[in-house]
Order: sequence, then C-alpha cells, then structure tokens
Amino acid sequence: MLQIMVRDGKFDPYFARTAIGEACGLQQTAMPGIDTSAPVVRTPDREVHVLMAMKSPRIVLLGNVLGDDECDELLDYCAARLHRSPVVSEVDGKTEVHAYRTSRGAMFDRGESALIERIETRLAALTTWPIECGEGLQVLRYEHGDEYRPHYDWFNPDLPGPRKHLERGGQRVATIITYLSDVEAGGATSFPNIGLDIQPRKGCAIFFANTDTWGVPDQQTLHAGEPVIKGVKHIATKWLREREYV
Repeated sequence: MLQIMVRDGKFDPYFARTAIGEACGLQQTAMPGIDTSAPVVRTPDREVHVLMAMKSPRIVLLGNVLGDDECDELLDYCAARLHRSPVVSEVDGKTEVHAYRTSRGAMFDRGESALIERIETRLAALTTWPIECGEGLQVLRYEHGDEYRPHYDWFNPDLPGPRKHLERGGQRVATIITYLSDVEAGGATSFPNIGLDIQPRKGCAIFFANTDTWGVPDQQTLHAGEPVIKGVKHIATKWLREREYV
C-alpha cells in the first residue's frame, strides 16, 4: 500500500506511512534519534559533529564519533575473530553464507571489553536509546571487491525466518554504521532509492531509522556496501531494537 501511495498517488513517504499507521490503528512509540538542531551533539565523553541530516528517510551523517586510537584498538581487538559474514535465512531464521555479502566480520557481546562498553555508552547517549535495547557491535572487514548488495536491516514480519528474530527484541528500528578506516576508492554506503552515497571516513558514522514511529518499515532505507576498489574498508555496525534485546 505504501509503495502504491508514493508511486501512484505521489504522496510524501512520511505522510503515507503516517496515514497507514492511523488507518491500521497502530500506536506511535518512542524511537532512537539524534538531535540535529545544533552542529554539535555533546555526549558525556565526546563532542560529535552533525555533518548532514535528512528528515525522510531519517539519515544523519556524524563526525568525530570515534577517535583514531579507538578505531585502531577495536580493529586490533577483533583481528583474530574475523570470519565470513552471514545473512539471516528467510526460511528458518538461521544464519548462512550468501554470495551477496562477501565481507568478514566478528560479533561482540554487549560490554565485553572496556573499549566496547565505552563505545556503546556513547552511542546510547547519542541516540537517547538504552544500551540494553541494542545488539552487540559487529565489526566488518571489506577487502578488494568485497560488497554487501542492496538490502534492508529491518526484519520482514511476513517471512518465517526473520519473524523468529523479532522474538528476541522486536524490530531493528535504527542502524548506526561507524567507519573504522578510510578507503582509497569504492566502498561507499549507498542508498539506491534516494541516490545517496556516503564515502567512508575514519571516525565518522551514519545513523538511519529503519522504521517510523508507527513501527512501519521504511522502504527508502534500502542500502548497500559498494564494492571496495582500492584499499580496505572497516566498519562497526550497531543495530537498535524496539525493546530489550536478549
């Protein structure tokens, strides 16, 4: 219905999602978000810079999220734990290797080290969202030619596999991708539906909301990790859930 309203009725995507939410009797809920009313967001231990902000879809590009030393320390910490990155099966919810995601990565438990705990505390303050409502950090390494083809981070409740993951903390309502290294060429985070490309820059991060306040998945958040052409790309991904993640 949303696609038809936007495509044929020429409705604004935010207005269309709001209308659908009201018609279906959905309740608006709190969402993680970043205050972009000023150029700087102050967390307890760091000043983060607002570099770009979009309202619909809600996307915020941030600078100075991590220091160079924190990026390097996190990469050293995960170096021995990298393995081929999986995806969630649409059939049974199990993780499996797939050709459209070719990076290597490592998953961490919340607060498993002092560094990770510090980063998670900062991101929680930045997004005004509880630490316990986030999945553990995932660090990814993309070498020459590695990519993650266009996909959504939200779980499709109509499919049995993703539906299993909704039981562990609800929907992935927002994503934070933090860049742990510069990339000489390629490796952009692209949003093909809106024509936006974000080039990796060490210490910067991109935040985007995967759903609206009605809990309706945002089709405009289709995104991809473009193939690395030269150099190596490292990122740390944090998914925020609608309730406590178990």
